[in-house]
Amino acid sequence: MRSFSIMLIALVLCVGHASGQTPTNPPSTASSAPAITEDAARSWSYSATVYSYLLPGEANYGQPTMTADRGWVHLEGRYNYENLDTGSAWVGYNVSGGHTLAWEVTPMIGGVFGGTDGIAPGCKASLGWWKLELYSEGEYVFDVSGSSDSFFYNWSELTIAPVSWFRAGMVTQRTRVYETDRDIQRGFLVGFSYKALSVTTYVFNPDDSKPTMVLGAGVTF
Repeated sequence: MRSFSIMLIALVLCVGHASGQTPTNPPSTASSAPAITEDAARSWSYSATVYSYLLPGEANYGQPTMTADRGWVHLEGRYNYENLDTGSAWVGYNVSGGHTLAWEVTPMIGGVFGGTDGIAPGCKASLGWWKLELYSEGEYVFDVSGSSDSFFYNWSELTIAPVSWFRAGMVTQRTRVYETDRDIQRGFLVGFSYKALSVTTYVFNPDDSKPTMVLGAGVTF
């Protein structure tokens, strides 16, 4: 946890040095990815999210993520994402456009350190139409300890938001943080939001006798 604290402090210092202006990123609602405006390019936006993994037969753990965006610039810090007791720091480039069919893509490069050490190219992307949204984030970690430990991680969601404060849909993930018999875990999600706050419940492998549950809470500012 000490290494993650150092990473977050470095992220905040980097943002503060680049700009002292006003301070969004957990999954957005469909058609909410307009092209980056001139005002947005001059101000910072931030998000903080924590996912609590409730695992059958294993110790539960938390996975926090923090982001900072200003125009094209994307900065991100994660902990317990690639492995337990492991942090990662990212820099990316935001590109977005469309109106009826809104899209956003952020290619990234990151450094991974702690329980796993490596370099990771990655990408986050979303596509929104009407009340539907497809969101996916993935990364390939090149583990410096050996190519056999390298791994592709992915989290994807397909959701519908009938009203602005509620969304539901399907979710998949591919991870090596904890033991699982399934290469790709599948499930469903239900999420609620109020102003800058959001909470989401994910249920993976609902056909198992003891499904995996993930509880997410986020704030944007």
